[in-house]
Amino acid sequence: MKTLLKAALLALVLPTLVQAADDKIVRLATTTSTDNTGLLAYLLPEFERQSGYQVQVIATGTGKALRHGRNGDVDVVMTHAPEAEAQFVADGFGRIPRYLMMNDFVLLGPASDPAQVKQAPSLEQALQSIARNQAHFVSRGDDSGTHMKEMALWQAAEVEPNFSGYAAIGQGMGPALLTANEMRGYLLSDRGTYLAFINRLDLEVVYEGADNLANPYQIILINETKYPDLNHRGAQALSDWLVSEQGQSLIDQFRVNGKQLFHATYKR
Repeated sequence: MKTLLKAALLALVLPTLVQAADDKIVRLATTTSTDNTGLLAYLLPEFERQSGYQVQVIATGTGKALRHGRNGDVDVVMTHAPEAEAQFVADGFGRIPRYLMMNDFVLLGPASDPAQVKQAPSLEQALQSIARNQAHFVSRGDDSGTHMKEMALWQAAEVEPNFSGYAAIGQGMGPALLTANEMRGYLLSDRGTYLAFINRLDLEVVYEGADNLANPYQIILINETKYPDLNHRGAQALSDWLVSEQGQSLIDQFRVNGKQLFHATYKR
């Protein structure tokens, strides 16, 4: 009888304990750049210490991160593809988008610069020169924010990226950098991940500074009406902390090899 009573009590209490544990976990889908650079490993322990929440990170391309949000698989997303993010919110899946930081994209290549990209007067002409010379170009090809930006840049340059040197590898930023390094090819990278990997690369910046190479990051909550069972309170706490004075200051203070990788941008 006592055994049966204990079992009955456990059956009543266990779901409550599991729910309480789940309420302390925040599931974040974000880009590989925030993970590969070490930014999340720098920021999240401080948030967890102060808030009592534990953040579980899914680092993937922006497209997949937003799909996780659409499917209700995560509590919050942090990505860097403004048009896709605007559509995500417009379609009713995201709410309270906040620009919290930015860096920029850079075009990388070997020091020998076989396509003479450094001499190009514009980014469009730089890409045209790569295609015209059939130079090696490594694309992430993974529906990430970087891949979306790359496709938009080819379109602006009126180039179809199907020349013989073009290789879409379906990998994250880190593997793409290492592949381009081995091939002595060109690629588009966010500056932060490039700086984090710079000691492992022979690549250098061959084009930078164009207005359309800006790379803003947003944190977006998931619509609580569509997915009421998500940890919306924890997601809100993470978003609030990242755009707080302390969170923004920590983003600005983050360095790799003495270089600032991200710049806080939230406007109060």
